[in-house]
Amino acid sequence: MATTLITGASSGIGKELACQFAAGGDDLVLVARSEDKLNELAEQIRNKREVAATVLSGDLSTVQGVDQVCSQLLQRGIKVDTLVNNAGIGALGKFAELSIERQTDMLMLNVVALTRLTRALLPGMIQRGRGGVLNVGSIAAYQAGPNMSVYYASKAYVLSFTEGLREELAGSGLHVTCLEPGPTESSFGEDSGMGKLDMFSSSTMSAAAVAKAGYEGYRANSDVVIPGWKNRLMVTSTGFLPRFATRKLVGKLQGV
Repeated sequence: MATTLITGASSGIGKELACQFAAGGDDLVLVARSEDKLNELAEQIRNKREVAATVLSGDLSTVQGVDQVCSQLLQRGIKVDTLVNNAGIGALGKFAELSIERQTDMLMLNVVALTRLTRALLPGMIQRGRGGVLNVGSIAAYQAGPNMSVYYASKAYVLSFTEGLREELAGSGLHVTCLEPGPTESSFGEDSGMGKLDMFSSSTMSAAAVAKAGYEGYRANSDVVIPGWKNRLMVTSTGFLPRFATRKLVGKLQGV
């Protein structure tokens, strides 16, 4: 039986990815700060699927929180086959006006936790010769994002890191995939402030559809998965425009 660890599993894409991996027969380790929501999800999954669902509550926006999750895995003897780095936050606003605490938490969660967890769990996967990493990025990775500069930059890191890691692990038997969703029906829009933007509210996909695409892409060992034809068109179109043009366009769409 394979075991999949999913961060940010209490809601949205993370919750739906948990359902996808459970339906595929994987035991689960569910990680987020919201222990009550995780326990509720774990119970639902256990009642519906013949899989185990372990809850690990932790704050991944700190190095200590990440290391505590890793320590709990060791203490419980849990060997993770697939790591799903889904946890992430954003914030709409000008860099000089958003709090440095929020932006630092963003980098810690979107970049540092993802990297640290991958480093901690990958050697075991390589040794066993199975499993892999599914990183959840964003179509924001493909251009600069004025008024969300740190968020866009963090997602560019996720894409670049995933592609580099995939090449390093070629021939290892491990799967390495980056899921790049666009606007999605989840708490992210409200939490980040993006939900009030026309570009977000007019073209959202369901979290279930995004998760299904990501799960199937990971199982097929796709390098990058961009769910939805509108999102794929948007990413393709940025390749035909100079970077100064795309950043000006995004800046207008995300005007604050």
